[in-house]
Amino acid sequence: MSTIVEQEEGFGVPPGPEAVAPPKPFRPPNVALATLGLALASFMQVLDTTIANVSLPTISGNLGGSANQATWVITSFAVSNAIALPLTGWLTRHFGERKLFMWSTLAFVIASFLCGVANSMGLLVGARALQGFVAGPMYPVTQALLLSIYPPQKRGQAIALLAMVTVVAPIAGPILGGWITDNYSWEWIFFINIPIGIFASFVVGSQLKGRPERTDKPKMDYIGLATLVLGVGALQILLDLGNDEDWFASGTIVVLAIVAAISLAVFVIWELTDKDPIVDLRLFRHRNFSAGTAAMVVAYAAFFSVGILVPLWLQRNLGYTAIWAGFATAPIGVLPVLMTPFVGKYANRFDLRMLASIAFVAMAFTSFLRSHFNLDVDFAHVAWVQLFQGIGVALFFMPVLQILLSDLEPHEIAAGSGLATFMRTLGGSFAASLTTYAWTERGAVHHAHLTEKLSAYDPATVATATQLGQGDLQRGAMLLERMIANQAAQIGFNEIFHLLGIVFLVVILFVWVARPPFAAKAGGAAGGGH
Repeated sequence: MSTIVEQEEGFGVPPGPEAVAPPKPFRPPNVALATLGLALASFMQVLDTTIANVSLPTISGNLGGSANQATWVITSFAVSNAIALPLTGWLTRHFGERKLFMWSTLAFVIASFLCGVANSMGLLVGARALQGFVAGPMYPVTQALLLSIYPPQKRGQAIALLAMVTVVAPIAGPILGGWITDNYSWEWIFFINIPIGIFASFVVGSQLKGRPERTDKPKMDYIGLATLVLGVGALQILLDLGNDEDWFASGTIVVLAIVAAISLAVFVIWELTDKDPIVDLRLFRHRNFSAGTAAMVVAYAAFFSVGILVPLWLQRNLGYTAIWAGFATAPIGVLPVLMTPFVGKYANRFDLRMLASIAFVAMAFTSFLRSHFNLDVDFAHVAWVQLFQGIGVALFFMPVLQILLSDLEPHEIAAGSGLATFMRTLGGSFAASLTTYAWTERGAVHHAHLTEKLSAYDPATVATATQLGQGDLQRGAMLLERMIANQAAQIGFNEIFHLLGIVFLVVILFVWVARPPFAAKAGGAAGGGH
C-alpha cells in the first residue's frame, strides 16, 4: 500500500483508474509531458503549505501584523484546504477529473496572484483561504490522473514520482521562500506559482483531451457542508483571534464559540444519520481506524507545530535571515527522501506499530533536545537536530496510514483515507494557532518574572543598564529590555518543546490500541465517499 497516494487522497477519489476503468486504455500523446505537468502542479500545491513559514516575520512586519496574526497566513490555507477535501469526490463526479484539475490549477494561480498583491493582513489571509480551498481537490485528482496514464506494470514508477514530489516540496519550501524573501520580496513566493500553474494546466488539459470520463449528477450533502464550514471556520477564527481579543472577555469570541459548538454538534448528528454524508463519521466504528486516526492527527499537529515554531524562533530570537532559517530547517527532509522508497518496500516485514513507535520516539527525542536550546546555540546544532527528526518523518506516515486503513472494508478505503487527511489537516491548522499563542503567553509570563525584581530606583539595575549602553542609560535600558524579552521567549520556546516531546510519547499509546493484521484488504476504493 503506497505511503503518499493513500496519505493525500480526497473523499471519493479512487486511488487508481480501476474504479472508473475506461473501455479502452487512454494514453496521452506525450506521457512524459503530461507527467511533468501533473508533477509540477502537485509540487506547487504542496510547496505552498511550507513556503510562507520562514517569511512570516517579514510579512507581518511589512503588513503591520502581530506575531499571532502572521500565523493566520498558514492556518487560513490549511483550514480552507481541509474544508475543501470532502467536496473532491462530488466535484470529480460532477465535472470529471481533467476539467477539475484544469479549473483548480487556474483558480490556484488567480489566488496566488491575489496573495501577492495583497496590501493588508486581512486581504492576504482571505487570499490564502481561497488558495487553500481551490487547492483541496488538486492532489487527489492529480494522483488519479497520473495513475490513469500509466499501464499497470508502470504505476509503481508513477507512485514513486508522486511520493518524491510530496517529500521534496516541503523541504524546498523554506529554502526557496527564504531565498526569495531575502533577495526579492515576499510577494514573489506567491507570484512564482503563476507561470508554473498556467503551464501545468495548459499541458495537462491538452495532453489529456479526449480521455474518457464518467460524470453524473451526484447528490450534495448541503447541510453537512454548511455546518462543517460554519463550525470549523468559527472555531479557527476563534483560535486565531482569541489572544488579541482577550478570549472570553470578548463578545466576539463568545459568539464564535457558540456558533462553533452548535454547528459542530449539528454536523456530527447529521453526518451520523444521513444516508449520503459528506464526511462518513461511521468509519470510526473500526478500532484500527479510530486508533490510527487519533495517532495521525495528534502527531501531525505536534509535527506541524515544530515546522511553524522553529523558523519563527530562528529569525526572531537568533537573528537569522529568512534564507538561513530555511537552510537550518531543511535537513529534516534529507532522510525521508532517502528512506521513503525502502520504508514503502520493506515496512510490511515488521510490526507497523513498532515502526510508528520508533518514529514517535525520534520526534520526542528531538523535541526534548530543542527544549534545552539557548540563545547561543549554533547553526550546526540546529541543523543536526532537524536531520535526526527526519528519521521520525520517514517512519511516521506510511505505517500509521496503513494501520488506520487496515480494518476498513474495501469500499470504505477512499473515504477513510480522505477523512484521515481532512482531520490531519485540521489538526495542523488548530495546532499552529494554539502553539504560537502558547509561545506568546509563556513569553509574557516569563518576562514578568524576569523583570519583577528590576526597578529604575535599584542601583544595580541602573548600573547594569548604564554599562550596557556604554554610559547612555536610556540606550542601555532598551538593550536590557530586549535581552530580557529574548530570554523570556527562549524559556517559553523550551517549555513548548518539552510539552511536544511528551505529546509524541503519548501518541505511541494510541498506536498500540490497534490490533493486527495490518495488511491491505483486497479490492478497490470504489464508492468511497461523496
